Amino acid sequence: MSNTAPTAPRGVEFRLLTIPPTMDGSDAARDFADHVAVRNAVYREISGHDDNSLPPDELLPMYQPDDYQRRHLWLVLEEGRPIGRVGCDIPLEEGSKVSFWLIELLRETWGRGIGSAGHDLVEQTARSFGRTVLQAWAEHPDAPGRRLQPPTGFGSIPEDHGARFFLRHGHTLEQIERCSVFDLTGSFDRVDALAADARAAADGYRTVHWIAPTPEEFVSGYGWMKSRMITDAPSAGIEFDDEVWDAARVAAHDAKYTQAGRRLQVTAAQHIATGELCAFNELVIGKDRTAATQQEDTLVLSEHRGHRLGMLVKTENLRAWRDVAPASPRVITYNAEENRPMLDINEAIGFVPLTYEGAWKKVLA
Repeated sequence: MSNTAPTAPRGVEFRLLTIPPTMDGSDAARDFADHVAVRNAVYREISGHDDNSLPPDELLPMYQPDDYQRRHLWLVLEEGRPIGRVGCDIPLEEGSKVSFWLIELLRETWGRGIGSAGHDLVEQTARSFGRTVLQAWAEHPDAPGRRLQPPTGFGSIPEDHGARFFLRHGHTLEQIERCSVFDLTGSFDRVDALAADARAAADGYRTVHWIAPTPEEFVSGYGWMKSRMITDAPSAGIEFDDEVWDAARVAAHDAKYTQAGRRLQVTAAQHIATGELCAFNELVIGKDRTAATQQEDTLVLSEHRGHRLGMLVKTENLRAWRDVAPASPRVITYNAEENRPMLDINEAIGFVPLTYEGAWKKVLA
């Protein structure tokens, strides 16, 4: 894989990273640390906060090689100084035609063709693996002026620098995701009341909790629910491969958190009569238990909807989370703007909108 984008500006290097097994001070580890530092700086520039920042040793497990995707990562340097990063992920599902990418550059470097060179590198990489669909997500802070709407008809984003970059390179806006935040420092009276109502409505179901790694008794059910994220969660025009989640894949997923000292808590709804797991919610925090909490996947299997299980697993997970990370100030979550059932739950709990992301797609000729 080339270190240099086909149209790299003079003095700019796209250094393909070798992912180190540990942050042990090797050259590879130093490059990875530089990449994380510039990642965190870019996110801070966009959002104005550090809630999405991670230390290198906590991000590193997410980039370790596995059997499910091939991750390519470049550190972008100008005259030897880190100014950004480029990534291109290639899922390894049989028959896959998709790739997922990112280009993140410090604002001071915009407008000089570096992003376009990175996009050439992404497209070149995707084509080399026979992929015909490029997909990416980007945060678009609110701003005055012309706005863009996706084909779903739900939500809009400003036509900002990032949006113009996507449009100029042949991408279409397919979906809007809302980033919402919940204040963990306030009263939990509403959460407690909603949990009690959901328990009463969920006749024939109970909740179970675990901290990763997943207990053996729940591996099969959890894996099945994770695989259904592809088919049961709204994705608009964004394409995902069907995924098979066996015990090995669940273990690999859990290890990405546990190896870094991160805490992943799952609350699931279990159908009492059959023992089937049929809804779940995930909360994650890093080694710094005073940092923001990330709410990751939430799903109710389609055949079990209508029993308030989404409200049940979300509220019960939040209630249990107070014992896990009592000093965490807030929870951040993302949902498709057209996913009104899940947004209704969030809003009832007390989540408020923070910002919006665009989901972008390009079909290669």
